[in-house]
Amino acid sequence: MSKSVTHERLAELPVALMLDNVRSLYNVGAFFRTADAVCIETLYLSGYTGSPPNKEITKTALGAETTVAWERTPDPVATLQTLRGRGYELVAVETTESAVDLFTWQPSFPVCLLFGNEVEGTSPALLDLCETHVQIPMLGRKRSLNVATAGGVVLYELLRKYRYPVERAEPGSPVLVPTGDGPARSR
Repeated sequence: MSKSVTHERLAELPVALMLDNVRSLYNVGAFFRTADAVCIETLYLSGYTGSPPNKEITKTALGAETTVAWERTPDPVATLQTLRGRGYELVAVETTESAVDLFTWQPSFPVCLLFGNEVEGTSPALLDLCETHVQIPMLGRKRSLNVATAGGVVLYELLRKYRYPVERAEPGSPVLVPTGDGPARSR
């Protein structure tokens, strides 16, 4: 296993990422860069996903491949099972029949996010290990995002949910509703 950490982190988002069979090295580099931006715990690389050192990864990561803890895992099933044993919620970011909307999902930290191949998606064996499937709402005609772009959307939504957890309102208490033209109003 390879590991690279060059600086002490002040705070970590209790999130791990696994990239399984991500084809594009530029996408891998983009994941490293976003992983550094939100300060995840570990990035796991499996299947034929490329790993540092690699000039295409470095070109997109802009040095983040040296600041993010990462591991090459030859057995993604065993890695996910180990993470589950350590209390991680295993979450596939994939459009499936059982997928919940990213914006309504309430994660149970720590979380391990699984992203699969750009065309084929996540393998059935790994999907079956994940207790949660999350999808990003798609309003356009293409109904898809680049995998690294999807990673950025999901990671920043997790950061928001971690930093600003929703407090459950008591029954009967006012609910703040965004109005679109100013501050939220109670209803």
